[in-house]
Parts: sequence; C-alpha cells; structure tokens
Amino acid sequence: MNVIWRTLLVMLTARRRVRREGRLGPAGVGRIRLTTLPTDIDILLHMNNGRYLSLFDLGRWDLLVRTGLWDVMKSRGWYAVVSSETVTFRKSLELWQRFDVESRMVGHDDKAVYLEHRAVVGGEVYARVIVRARMMKRSGGTLSHEELFGAVGYPDGIPEVDPWVHDWAAASALPPSRAEAPSVWN
Repeated sequence: MNVIWRTLLVMLTARRRVRREGRLGPAGVGRIRLTTLPTDIDILLHMNNGRYLSLFDLGRWDLLVRTGLWDVMKSRGWYAVVSSETVTFRKSLELWQRFDVESRMVGHDDKAVYLEHRAVVGGEVYARVIVRARMMKRSGGTLSHEELFGAVGYPDGIPEVDPWVHDWAAASALPPSRAEAPSVWN
C-alpha cells in the first residue's frame, strides 16, 4: 500500500498515453517521471535503498499497460510474481530530485521473463535493477511461454539474456516452494 496512489496514477497515465501515442512495442523502453518525496527518503536524506524497488514497480506497471500485456493478463487470469531481483546503486537520489524510471524487457528463459529498470537523471544512470519474474495462472500453476507468447505474440527485438544474468538467477535461487528450505546458518 505504500505507493498505491502512485501506482493508480501511473496506470491511468499509461492508459492515456496508449490512447494518444499507441501501444509500446514489446522491446520498447517505457519511461515515467518521478520525484523523490519525503516518504521516499531515509535518515540520511536520500532515497531509501528499499524504496527503489517499490518505485521500479511503477515502471513495470507502466510497461505492462502500455504494451497491452496488462489487459491480456487481466482477461485471462494471469499474473506475474517477482522470483528474484538484484539492484546496483551508483549515485544517490536526493529529496525533491526529479528522475526517470526507464523499464524494458531484456529477455526470457524457459521459466521466467527478465526486465531491467533504471533510475536516470539527465541521461545518467543512478541505479539499476534486474528482475526475474514468473508468470502464473490464478487457476493454479505456472503459465508457459507458449501460452503467453501465443496470446500476445512473440516479442521480436528482445535481446538475449546476458550470461551473467543466468548465472545470478541460478546462484541466488532458493529451493522450490514445495521443497524444504531450513534456515541454517553456517
């Protein structure tokens, strides 16, 4: 709920942009403009590291709506869950600073889709996150890429996932949800 109003505003704005500009292609870069608000900062008066992920979610909502994927997902009872993400910080965003969240699908493998989000000021990257998301069915189970791409078309122009992203996804994976995952510290 911490960014619900921003989420609703982003989704409404994305719908208006689709009507005005048309749909964004699957390989397109979505951009939204945000401002670092007092609710985003920590005691050091820069954006809290955890808030970046919440605000990058806004970029994902914009991308889903503007590519038309949100309508397909909603009508078919599909949804996405983030299975892992990694963030790298370069510069701090300060209170009241304006910045763009740039979002793009950067590939897929046999189980997940990968997105990249960037916090950008004046064309310069301040932070970047790579997100691995699984597509699920409300009726139960995982959505196959065949079903997904059968409904929305195969996204031409999507780059291959960088090898380091595959390595990271494998190295950071936890056991499946039905397997045991005891908390044992070495």
